Amino acid sequence: MIAFTLRRLVQSLVVILFVALIAFSMFRFVGDPVHQMVGIETTLEEREALRERLGLNDPFHVQFARYIANAARLDFGVSYQHKKPVTEMIGARFPATFELAMVSALLALAVGVPMGVFTGLYRDSLLSKVFMAVSLAGISLPTFLIGILLIFIFSVTLGVMPSFGRGETVDLGGWTTGLLTGSGLQALVMPAVTLGLFQMTLIMRLVRSEMLEVLRTDYIKFARARGLSNRAVHFGHALKNTLVPVITITGLQLGGIIAFAIITETVFQWPGMGLLFLQSIQTVDIPIMAAYLMLIAFLFVAINLAVDLLYYVVDPRLRLDRGAAW
Repeated sequence: MIAFTLRRLVQSLVVILFVALIAFSMFRFVGDPVHQMVGIETTLEEREALRERLGLNDPFHVQFARYIANAARLDFGVSYQHKKPVTEMIGARFPATFELAMVSALLALAVGVPMGVFTGLYRDSLLSKVFMAVSLAGISLPTFLIGILLIFIFSVTLGVMPSFGRGETVDLGGWTTGLLTGSGLQALVMPAVTLGLFQMTLIMRLVRSEMLEVLRTDYIKFARARGLSNRAVHFGHALKNTLVPVITITGLQLGGIIAFAIITETVFQWPGMGLLFLQSIQTVDIPIMAAYLMLIAFLFVAINLAVDLLYYVVDPRLRLDRGAAW
């Protein structure tokens, strides 16, 4: 187990460094940040002095090494546009994105797994067909269209939900949350549904297909032959083995929810990291863009590492194979 974890940690570090290299290289070609920081009256000498002060004239390997050394200390520099530390700006936006992602993931699991189990056990029922039709719509419709439809129905037409913003928040020692206020909960409903709908339908279809496959296996037939009740067979044997691949997919989707919440945050003007990233692209704010991608890469790697370890614990075949290999 320790050797397995160490290997995964080394692989994770290599991935983060590779992503940092790609991001830092790419952002050198998105534009000149100096043009966004100064006015038309600024002279060429002043522009060149600013480039020198920001270190933009240094060779690429020098800039990259300096960036990695600073990032290891959680120092991502100062925003070109806002003149504030990038770590402070992302830290202020992180709770909003994390809260939205967690609620979306929990919603997807809480709804997707029971729907998948039901459609797997009663695949010919009318309700099962309705669930499959809903899942097809959830997979087919783009996220921004779902958000716009929800805004039109519940905000414009019915006027029961706020169409933008995060609502009232509570500061818990530097961590802001809207889960403790009525307006915060209301503001969270539509973005969470929009962001979690695709994941919910994916989990539902995955659980359904796994349930159908597991129910055809020999050990399920033996369990029925032993006289076990349907409840024990379905939930004690079938569902338990169905959840092994679901853990992997859910972990990967959680990283995707955090990374690709940009569209949802834009539609609902949710004050999270995704909206900040889009604004930084418009102003060529390289420190924010690079820090955002570094953070997303770290979250993906951390989640994948947790999924690998959990998969290792849940699936005994991996432990047997690993023991045989050693």
